[in-house]
Amino acid sequence: MSKVVIFLGPAGAGKGTQAKRLAKELNMVQLSTGDMLRDHMARGTELGQQIKAIQNSGQLVSDDIVVALIRDKLSVMDDVRVIFDGFPRTVTQAQALDMLLEELSAPISSVPVLDVPEDILRLRLTKRAEIEKRADDTPQGIEKRLELYRKETSALIPYYEPRGHLYRIDGLGAPEEVYARLKAVI
Repeated sequence: MSKVVIFLGPAGAGKGTQAKRLAKELNMVQLSTGDMLRDHMARGTELGQQIKAIQNSGQLVSDDIVVALIRDKLSVMDDVRVIFDGFPRTVTQAQALDMLLEELSAPISSVPVLDVPEDILRLRLTKRAEIEKRADDTPQGIEKRLELYRKETSALIPYYEPRGHLYRIDGLGAPEEVYARLKAVI
């Protein structure tokens, strides 16, 4: 049976951490567009080289590229059981995802939003940069991603809210506490 969960929240809110755990427990596939893009960069594919140049400039990869990556992943699934982590980021991507999910007869089950104050996000991302050495976790990159979230991705909250699947989750506290709050609405 299909199940589609879309995690929303700014960079550093804990989407990846919680999505991995939830995917494992519910036998779902976590689709992190960030991981998919980083994989192409690590393998040095032509697409990966384009992505690296875009991300190094602090911009987001085009909707066409991201939607194509998602379409490729979903189209081979017999039963669409996915958790989106970092996708969609814009209303345009959300509309493209809606069309794709309709084609696949896989309705959205829930859209949890992890709420974390920006000062805490900056601390988390700075710490993550020290541990994971991610190229996009520079001080400038962090500020750019938070700004892009405010300008573009946060528009998804009023996009999904009228559908009745949006749940605001307090993203503060230990990962286990956040996970318990998340599980209560999924």
